[in-house]
Amino acid sequence: MTEHRFSQIDVFADRLTEGNPVAVVHDADDLTDETMAAFAAWTNLSETTFLLEPTDPTADYRLRIFTPDRELLFAGHPTLGAARAWLDAAEAPRDRDTLVQECEAGLVLIRREPGSGGRLAFAAPPLLRYGPVDDADVAILRRGLGLAATDIVDAAWVDNGPGWVALLLRDAATVLDIEPDRVVLTGFDVGVVGQHPAGSDAAIEVRAFVPTVGTGEDPVTGSLHAGLGRWLIDSGRLPTAYTATQGTCLGRRGRVHVEQVGDDLWVGGATTPGVSGKVHL
Repeated sequence: MTEHRFSQIDVFADRLTEGNPVAVVHDADDLTDETMAAFAAWTNLSETTFLLEPTDPTADYRLRIFTPDRELLFAGHPTLGAARAWLDAAEAPRDRDTLVQECEAGLVLIRREPGSGGRLAFAAPPLLRYGPVDDADVAILRRGLGLAATDIVDAAWVDNGPGWVALLLRDAATVLDIEPDRVVLTGFDVGVVGQHPAGSDAAIEVRAFVPTVGTGEDPVTGSLHAGLGRWLIDSGRLPTAYTATQGTCLGRRGRVHVEQVGDDLWVGGATTPGVSGKVHL
């Protein structure tokens, strides 16, 4: 076993315990796939990440992302949390304001949000699957979420790696009232979204249900917001810049900031260091 620097960062919240934590193992080039997968299962967090030397000369670092049961091509809160951990390790990016992360989904840009007090944001990667959802799948999702047909406004695949399918519900209150059936939802990673009343401090409420991981609900989910932002802005349902809330039903206060600039969709939030030390792997 060798000693590695270890960090745990709370993402999408400016106070510890209010966002979504991610584990980060630094300088992980010597670790095998099996060791990474076993450690991710042991942490029992929604994601555990490993920082490695890049293979692309334009990247600042390479990142591998594991849930307790599989490796992901891309995930949002691990991207921001690992970027914060990499910067806190006194690493110097090639560009002062922008990092380039290499991951299984390709190269991902991460920027320091201007005028945000240090908030980080990633440029959403391309959607791998985007479009209508079969009626049979919508029926399963409706049953698994305990919804009436009149609760659902629209549905779309918004998959950028984890496999997201999304439902737009009639309002935020309907989103907050959901009591999912994990057995029925097995096989789907589901995002639900509903708009808050006019004048609220956020445009939408979001929940993410991942039946095979942990409690079955993810506290705050960057990749889902990237897919939702593309869908809801493209369809004219939301403006090109807005704030979303997530984690309310889990006692969290996640805040996700989404902004479309030209062809790029930026998804950002606060990153709060929580744990630092060494891990022997």
